[in-house]
Amino acid sequence: MEKLPYERPYIKRLTPGAMNKFGSHSGAQPFKHIDGVQVTNLIAAYGSPLFVLSETQIRRNYRSAYRAFSTRYPKVQFAWSYKTNYLNAVCQIFHSEGSWAEVVSGFEYRKALGNGVAGNKIIFNGPSKSKEDLMLAIENDSLIHIDHLEELNLLITLSENLTDKPRVAIRVNMDTGIFPAWDRFGFNYENGEAWNALTKVVASGKLRLTGLHCHIGTYIQSTSAFGIAATKLADLALRCKTVLDQTIEYLDLGGGFPSMNTLKGAYLPGTDTLPSIDDFAEEICNKLINSDFAPNELPLLILESGRALIDDAGYLLGTVLANKRLADGKRATVVDFGVNILFTSFWYDHQISPAQDFSPHTENMAIYGPLCMNIDVIRENINLPLLNPGDHLVVHKVGAYNMTQWMQFITFRPAVVLIDERQNIHLIKAAETLDYIEENENVPGHLKAK
Repeated sequence: MEKLPYERPYIKRLTPGAMNKFGSHSGAQPFKHIDGVQVTNLIAAYGSPLFVLSETQIRRNYRSAYRAFSTRYPKVQFAWSYKTNYLNAVCQIFHSEGSWAEVVSGFEYRKALGNGVAGNKIIFNGPSKSKEDLMLAIENDSLIHIDHLEELNLLITLSENLTDKPRVAIRVNMDTGIFPAWDRFGFNYENGEAWNALTKVVASGKLRLTGLHCHIGTYIQSTSAFGIAATKLADLALRCKTVLDQTIEYLDLGGGFPSMNTLKGAYLPGTDTLPSIDDFAEEICNKLINSDFAPNELPLLILESGRALIDDAGYLLGTVLANKRLADGKRATVVDFGVNILFTSFWYDHQISPAQDFSPHTENMAIYGPLCMNIDVIRENINLPLLNPGDHLVVHKVGAYNMTQWMQFITFRPAVVLIDERQNIHLIKAAETLDYIEENENVPGHLKAK
């Protein structure tokens, strides 16, 4: 008989949970398939780690969100937030559903044009628009959301000799009861800065004021904050009508709706505590409909939601590399994906599931990535069955930001595949290679290897 490896004794902390005749249940369940496709087959074909996106879930999320708002308000338009996930295949799914594009840089703007989005359906946000970016947006009749006075002055200068006035809005920051307030972007509502900017836009005679925009924060867990924002934007729009004789065509409430991920430090899971998209829709739409707009003059409502529409459509598949005991006896499992590609592990306690059957024995453990950095922690504490090298894991709800904020650091960035509605698998971004990473490098002649 083969001798079993020795592990020194340790004290195991009991994990509370629903009891049955077998003791407390870990909550972990094997997660073997994504949209009917076997996890192990995906890893065998495309390598580990691997990002997987579900087209079915993306479309389901979009349609659910659109239904939530359009059944409560007569004029609704979504604009896909490119910074959330700007892989072209992802953007094309949202555009095929009717979504415009919301971008925050010249890079993203050109990506939207490349994806076939008409210029008049691109919303250009952000504090860093170059002269060239603004001219491109003007030429394509895009909606330019002004962030600061320098940008406003530049736009007025660029518009001096134009026949058609550029369509603009201003971004408004305000107190909605959320701390910390996002007051670094746009013009403040409470101190009159926003009103001064609006009067300057109109007085210039060079710009066409068409909308008002706000984005009060990210992962907002309070529906009332959006109600306050909607009320203040509506009041500002009505004041534009009565004082400046300017009809505001749209109110852009931005994004910031949470996904159902669980924030670090949260007492209960996000699925049990967070408002639904219907809750946010009810609050925002009620405030606009009950404002002083005439029924036939209600402005278009634009929403730039990103995270809530794609987070739960993304999965990260990985493989166990090793197990070890820490100095205090706690079990640690090392996997082949780190915080360089799972950036949101700094924010969330991601659900992690084994991708194969496992024994009923569980233990509280830490999950570490492969990087030679002490911060490479996927989960500080998680109750999972004992995992062996070569076993596979699935990290849930990783569709937002991880494929735009990932870093090429120590390891290659992995491939991304999309499972379509017919369970076909598409490689939408290939895994990095050394040649790809070194493509733009140049070594001076005297330093080249002999």
